[in-house]
Amino acid sequence: MKSEAWIFVITTIFFALVAPSYWFIAGDPTGATALTMCALLVAMVAGYLGFHASKMEPRPEDLKDAEIADGAGELGFFPPYSWWPLWCSLTFALITFGIVIGWWLVIIGFAFGVLTTIGWVFEYYRGEHAH
Repeated sequence: MKSEAWIFVITTIFFALVAPSYWFIAGDPTGATALTMCALLVAMVAGYLGFHASKMEPRPEDLKDAEIADGAGELGFFPPYSWWPLWCSLTFALITFGIVIGWWLVIIGFAFGVLTTIGWVFEYYRGEHAH
């Protein structure tokens, strides 16, 4: 994680240098504020990664003398295919379309939204991929 922390530190330095330059060149307070906030947010991520990198044992990616076999093993849980994201996105489209057409369609969209969200959250409790 040290390499990731350094990437964010370099990005923080970049935004910290660009923000005042943008202020003096363009004179736009909105853009300068946005760049300053970007510098602060990236600094927050860099601090978090740097703090945890010092507490963790190094990963194989962080070691210069690591072998490919050092990174072998389980990488995590990757879910199989799911139809629920499709239904959730169609529900969001229905709600958005309902804002244009009428509030009655928004109410129907929220009802479908509750059902599709519940289905997506609990898809591993029933059916083919139940645990």
